Amino acid sequence: MTTLNWSECPLLESDPEKCHGAWVFKDTRLPVSIVFENLAHGATVQNVVDWYGGITREQVSELLKFVCASLEAEAAANLERSAH
Repeated sequence: MTTLNWSECPLLESDPEKCHGAWVFKDTRLPVSIVFENLAHGATVQNVVDWYGGITREQVSELLKFVCASLEAEAAANLERSAH
């Protein structure tokens, strides 16, 4: 199972005073999970931006790039480990 290190994403923060410490977009109370839940149910990035104020299309795009890069790095590390 893949576990992303959200602390490496400069767009996000986790603060016990905000949303019980869930990862949120910096300077907002919008949990990152909202983005993925909506995308999984067929929403577009623009829908998410329109429905939840405080974030931009660019922020969502950067979040998705972070996730993709993290998954690619983990896959490469797994291949490296299995090759030895």
